[in-house]
This record gives sequence, C-alpha cells and structure tokens, in this order.
Amino acid sequence: MAIAIKNIPLLKEDVAIAFDNKAEAAIAKKSTVKFTKQLVVFAKILKKAKI
Repeated sequence: MAIAIKNIPLLKEDVAIAFDNKAEAAIAKKSTVKFTKQLVVFAKILKKAKI
C-alpha cells in the first residue's frame, strides 16, 4: 500500500522576499534575557538554607 507524497508549499517572488526581510528584522531585534532578580532571590534562598 503506497502512501501519497504531499506537496511542500514554497514561497515565491515577493512573498519570499517579504518573509526574508521579516526574518532578518527579527534576528536583528533579538534581545538577551537578564536573570538578575532571580539570582538575588536564589542567593537569599541559599543563604537561608546555609548552603
């Protein structure tokens, strides 16, 4: 029994360019996550537990 192969949708022309531009903008806009507040809480917990 054969399984049908589904077509893979492709982006063409203007749609592909727009997608690429949005992807590049998202990459440039990325930011880092700061855990300073969580580290302070963590340090207090360890200090209280005397570890």
